[in-house]
Amino acid sequence: MAKVDPSLVAHLPLFAGFSTEELGDLLREARSVRFAKNSAIFEEGEDAHTFFVLLHGHVRASKTTPSGEQVVVRYVSPGETFGVAMAIGLPNYPATATAVDDSVVLAWPASTWPRLVAKFPALATNTLQTIGSRLQETHTRVVEMSTQQVEQRVAHALLRLAKQSGRKVEHGVEIDFPISRQDIAQMTGTTLHTVSRILSGWESRGLIEGGRQRIVLREPHNLSVLAEAIQGEDVPPDRP
Repeated sequence: MAKVDPSLVAHLPLFAGFSTEELGDLLREARSVRFAKNSAIFEEGEDAHTFFVLLHGHVRASKTTPSGEQVVVRYVSPGETFGVAMAIGLPNYPATATAVDDSVVLAWPASTWPRLVAKFPALATNTLQTIGSRLQETHTRVVEMSTQQVEQRVAHALLRLAKQSGRKVEHGVEIDFPISRQDIAQMTGTTLHTVSRILSGWESRGLIEGGRQRIVLREPHNLSVLAEAIQGEDVPPDRP
């Protein structure tokens, strides 16, 4: 197992407030693990045996409804912690985590959590701040699902992803990991047909540029305008 240089991860939110010595102690408890694209890191309902920090790649968190439908909860970007079910008292993972592209994680056994937070209180503080931020994001998405038209929800989803994992390219901002129209449908509570119709319309207007599992926001400002105030008859066909 390769040793992780503390200086390479000291800037990550989970390790804020740690001294070099403390960070070295914490990293000695971890192991580096690689996951191939599309492989499961853990499954929904599985015993929460490990918690993670993503070093490279992207991870999709998804849940399965009782009817078998997939819902994309969020995407995890490099530097973020995930799988911290034990921090909120859950014995099992509440969602499935899948590597969207080839990914590298730091992994700690869940059994070490009580001892680590007792020794490093900043670990608990930083983790709860992350959980609080994600809870706020979830509240925002619930409001969007309840009150907004489908085009607004899709625009907000793309803008969130671009803010989280955007990469500047010649023609705009590219969402820097593979994402399909089905993924966007699962994020926004709509259908693949509806998302395809919306994105095709935006492509023809020059707002976005699409490709196989690739989206570039060519005019993020105009998408922001659409996200906040869509006029006309765009009532979502998938919601009464």
